[in-house]
Amino acid sequence: MNSFLATLPNRKFSVEDYHRFIEKGVFEPEQRLELWEGEFVEMSPIGRRHAGCVDALTEILIGQLRGEVIVRSQNPIILNDFSEPLPDLSLLKRRADFYRNINATAKDVLLVIEVADTTSKYDRGVKFPKYSASGIPESWLVDLESDRVEIHSGPTASGYSFVKIIQRGERAESTVIHGLGIAVDAILGDPSAR
Repeated sequence: MNSFLATLPNRKFSVEDYHRFIEKGVFEPEQRLELWEGEFVEMSPIGRRHAGCVDALTEILIGQLRGEVIVRSQNPIILNDFSEPLPDLSLLKRRADFYRNINATAKDVLLVIEVADTTSKYDRGVKFPKYSASGIPESWLVDLESDRVEIHSGPTASGYSFVKIIQRGERAESTVIHGLGIAVDAILGDPSAR
């Protein structure tokens, strides 16, 4: 963690603090940080399989949804005054300015996708309940370890009400975005290429 952060008092930091630190160049350029409930959390390095999955999904989603939604890859969304994560992918309501003039917030998000090669427990147990509590209608977990996709829907204050596990040979179908469906094999890639 950056030495500047080590000198800060032990307190919750707001999204406003986070943005001010970014503007002042406090963080190292290579640092990958998210703000969760007022704490800076260093993100895991991105491996080859993870990166390839995000790239493939980005291409598929843009191909299917061009002009309907904004497909964001590893860009911030504000959940509340103290949380600004960087989901692997988020599908946002369409805006002509592409959110250049305002920050995207949870109310703008239709679907979040997290790709996990080593972080599935953390994503499922920590991130997804917070996405749900923020009112994000649907979250997908691409679990590269278990070779499956989980669709979480029905947000409540304590977590998603429904979880559907989709295996290879099946299609992941959005419950929120009409017509969005992707073959799990296309999401996970060739199993023999590991």
